[in-house]
Amino acid sequence: MGRDLAEAFPVARRTFAEADEHLGYALSRLCFEGPAETLELTEHAQPAILTTSVAAYRALVEVTGLVPRALAGHSLGEWSALVASGALDFGEAVRGVRARGRLMQSAVPVGAGAMAAVMGLEAEVVAALCAEAATGEVLAPANFNGGGQIVVAGHAGAVERFIALAAARRARVKRLAVSAPFHCPLMEPAARGLREVLADVRFREPTIPIVTTVEARLVGSGAELRELLVRQVTAPVRWEETVRVLVALGAEVALEVGPGTTLAGLARRIAPGLRVLTAGDGAGVAQAREVLA
Repeated sequence: MGRDLAEAFPVARRTFAEADEHLGYALSRLCFEGPAETLELTEHAQPAILTTSVAAYRALVEVTGLVPRALAGHSLGEWSALVASGALDFGEAVRGVRARGRLMQSAVPVGAGAMAAVMGLEAEVVAALCAEAATGEVLAPANFNGGGQIVVAGHAGAVERFIALAAARRARVKRLAVSAPFHCPLMEPAARGLREVLADVRFREPTIPIVTTVEARLVGSGAELRELLVRQVTAPVRWEETVRVLVALGAEVALEVGPGTTLAGLARRIAPGLRVLTAGDGAGVAQAREVLA
């Protein structure tokens, strides 16, 4: 993970070294060499994804002179967007997301929570099915991803009841392989802990506009950005609305900067008129250079 970026771009290599220094352990070695089961632990995965994303962004800026019209991130990706905007120092961010990962993992006992993705139901119907399936437990929409996809999160039993109710309506529904029920009220202990972690962290006004997914709107205040990172832990990710705001701001090209291509696929379904590129590895950065230079 990120190895080809570090080999191809000195600025990316320096970013991984910077993460190692701030974390006090060799995150870079874990990213480049594994083992996968250790990297996948959320306390390592979150700083690893952040570091790879920032490394790719810095490489992209260096080779293309890119100045984004606006930035946004899906869940953890919002931290990367804040770093790219200048609102948050990278070192503070990489330490913050390690704490975030630990807090989110410990908020709910392993196996007690779950998440499921459903396709083909309107948001109002999903909310009603969540209420019906909860029966005294917690269940709520967690991601409004766009393209007809909504993710729900909550107690494992409630998720199973939701799956049965959604399937009865002929919707496509699938339980997700996740370690905890993210972006739902069960994460409240993690939100409280993160508020303490961020209390002394300096947030600045972003130099590039940020659209946050908690409220799907532009936010220019550092104090607001801090509070929204806390609220984000329990709030649903309003990704479809966020992409529509970016388009309304005049975006014509969307770059997914970081590991994976999921957001690129969602953006194409939400806004077919967008030109969508992925730039999460060395090849992606090189391709983006050809398009943007």
